[in-house]
Amino acid sequence: MNKVMLIGNVGVDPEVRYVDQGVAVARVRMATTERGYTLPNGTQVPDRTDWHTVLLWRKLAETVEKYVHKGDKLYIEGRIRYTTWDDKMGQRHNATEIWADNMEMLTPKEQKAGNTER
Repeated sequence: MNKVMLIGNVGVDPEVRYVDQGVAVARVRMATTERGYTLPNGTQVPDRTDWHTVLLWRKLAETVEKYVHKGDKLYIEGRIRYTTWDDKMGQRHNATEIWADNMEMLTPKEQKAGNTER
């Protein structure tokens, strides 16, 4: 089974584009953080933040385009995808992406309404 569940914060405003026959696709950079802790011997283990690229298609992408902005908290369910390609110089590249099947916006509406930086 290939299933991923993430709760994290959007790092930059989503990129939305339209491909074949007007199908929307959104790319969201999302950060998840494991909180640090203190070991019994007093050693501090710092927070660990990981960045994820999430792809959303069709209606989910249209929802992202309208309502999701930098700083928003999201819940994402999806599948992990690995892609490999060669660029024009023959250099091999790898990418890991989450292809979302479900999304829930976790940022309260009142908090979004109070943010004037947009």
